[in-house]
Amino acid sequence: MADNYKPEVWLRGPLEGISPLLQPVAHALLQAREEVNDLMADFPEILIWVQPVGMASPGFHLQHMAGVLDRLFTYAQGLQLTRHQLEKLSFEGKMPEIGYSIITLLEIFNRQVDEAIKQLSETDEEILTETRGVGRGQLPSTVIGLYTHAAEHIMRHLGQLLVTARILRG
Repeated sequence: MADNYKPEVWLRGPLEGISPLLQPVAHALLQAREEVNDLMADFPEILIWVQPVGMASPGFHLQHMAGVLDRLFTYAQGLQLTRHQLEKLSFEGKMPEIGYSIITLLEIFNRQVDEAIKQLSETDEEILTETRGVGRGQLPSTVIGLYTHAAEHIMRHLGQLLVTARILRG
């Protein structure tokens, strides 16, 4: 085994302060954060908004992953999205006039993961099966459903980001 081998987050043991029922969600979010930061550490800034063969740009994936966490964890609290959250959603995937650097996009994503982990640590197991409405249509979900979907969605976009980054690097 290589000296720099590090087991995946879920194989490092339980996370202190997180309910056993929410450990998989927290593990997935922390794993995604590690992989995103490693992948983007030396990614060429000039390629951040490039869409190879019509695929979503790396910038979109970074924005969207942070946005998904923000939105789904808001719904899990039983709240509706604010005007600011809806405005941020409308800008996902669009290169801002004042371009975000990779470092800025990573800081936003990392901060959102931190906030999600904090919310998970404060979540009482008793509310995990409570119904929560999603979106303007108030489609039915549960607290644990929203948390689980957030983790699953982040991992899906991480996979897409890995492929896109590899294509762009050539």
